[in-house]
Amino acid sequence: MGGRKRHGGEEEESSERWLLTYADMITLLMALFMVLFSISSVNISKYKTLQKALKDAFSGQILPGGKALEQTGSTSTKSTSPNPTAATSVLPFSLEPSNPLRHAVPMDQSAAQQEQESFQHLKHEIESYAANHGLSSYVKVTVQQRGLVIRLLTDKLLFPSGQATLTAASYPLLEKISSLIALDQEHPIAVEGNTDAVPIHTGQYPSNWELSAARASSIVEFLVAHGIAPHRLSEIGYAEQDPIATNTTPGGRALNRRVEIVLERLYSEPGASGESTGSTDSAESTGSAESAESTEASNPEEPSEG
Repeated sequence: MGGRKRHGGEEEESSERWLLTYADMITLLMALFMVLFSISSVNISKYKTLQKALKDAFSGQILPGGKALEQTGSTSTKSTSPNPTAATSVLPFSLEPSNPLRHAVPMDQSAAQQEQESFQHLKHEIESYAANHGLSSYVKVTVQQRGLVIRLLTDKLLFPSGQATLTAASYPLLEKISSLIALDQEHPIAVEGNTDAVPIHTGQYPSNWELSAARASSIVEFLVAHGIAPHRLSEIGYAEQDPIATNTTPGGRALNRRVEIVLERLYSEPGASGESTGSTDSAESTGSAESAESTEASNPEEPSEG
């Protein structure tokens, strides 16, 4: 009997063990909900401030402080522009695309004027040398929008007919030009070779492209040998594609056979366009070349030169 009772008590005790598991689960759930409640409570004032800021940022409207930029010359209040001094400094702001040169000109006005005066001085020096040595008919210097252009006719001065090897007669003139432009250390220098429209077909120069480029290269090599920094130099061969006179007359073709040394501008040209370019300049050069041609009864080198 005693043994049976003992067995029955054990069964009753084991059947109530689920209560322990249930109580543990309830305790854990209560702890979970307490944690969720604690983290769900937010600072209402900070939440509203964040909500308003996000709404303004993504609404596409102008944020406070930006209205002073939209209205050029307007008087901004303290609510829209806490710093009146800073707002005044940006009032000229414009939403339209700006032209960099237009804004750079006032700041570099003195530099542009000095550049123009320097070009005029070089022009006077080269023209004086040419006049004193009887080379005015072969040397033309102009100050153009692109810079200082030193135009040298090739006939009987720089190269033999159909060749790109400098003549000994060209050395004094090129040395003088080199010494003058070497004083300047900033302006890029472009050397441009040009020919007339008469075709050339030789083993060394199959066309006027090769001849014009080779002549420009010869001038560049001479300038480098006489103190011009190589990084400032570039060479271009235009063949007969950039004429300044007609190719139907000997005088026009003599004008087109030329090399131009160009000191390119660093600043936009101050004031007006300065000396006229294009047709006026070509007309002046045409007159000088035709006068030079009239002193030479004919040009025997022309047929073989491109």
